Amino acid sequence: MTSRILTLTLAVALALSLFVLAPQLLALRLPGNNQGYEPPQPIAFSHLLHAGELQVQCLYCHSGAEKSRHAGIPSANVCMNCHRFVTAPLGALRAEDETAARENRKPRRLVSPELQKLYDALALDEAMQPAPGKATHPIVWTAVHRLPDFVYFDHRPHVVAGIACQTCHGPVETMTRVRQERPLTMGWCVNCHRESGGAGTPAASIDCSTCHF
Repeated sequence: MTSRILTLTLAVALALSLFVLAPQLLALRLPGNNQGYEPPQPIAFSHLLHAGELQVQCLYCHSGAEKSRHAGIPSANVCMNCHRFVTAPLGALRAEDETAARENRKPRRLVSPELQKLYDALALDEAMQPAPGKATHPIVWTAVHRLPDFVYFDHRPHVVAGIACQTCHGPVETMTRVRQERPLTMGWCVNCHRESGGAGTPAASIDCSTCHF
């Protein structure tokens, strides 16, 4: 009788432990698998707003993807193509324009705190001109998608083949902060290559030397 009670107690304790630890066990990743990595950035750039709501094309900002191994991070000058004129959320700018019209005055200059970081990095004054005595400094973005040094990946053949950016990067147009959506493991990449060749896309090689050399 005592042994049965002990066995039952141990079984219940084991079941409870598994129940409590299950989320942590499911979240375990193999070394090098950074799926879910979502670091904060120096400027809170929202892909949900730019790529989703405004439908800015990926290659407009990441133009390197079609002519280089690396997609690259857009220079601050690319940001300024729009943000020389758009200095705050459109809703706030429109509300200020309407208020100024009612009050028969010029609209006040509105600058969001995040865009001010961009202007500070470029050492710009309120007139969007280089501010005397101020030095420019780079915006140090944190890389999200990284592959091991022994892996060769080239964006160019993927873009030319018509592979959607979301295939590897996930639905970035829905992300306020970019995260690594796919595992990007060797097995994941090999399976993608094996399944290629349909719907008008060329078949991708699964030879080791394609990615390792």
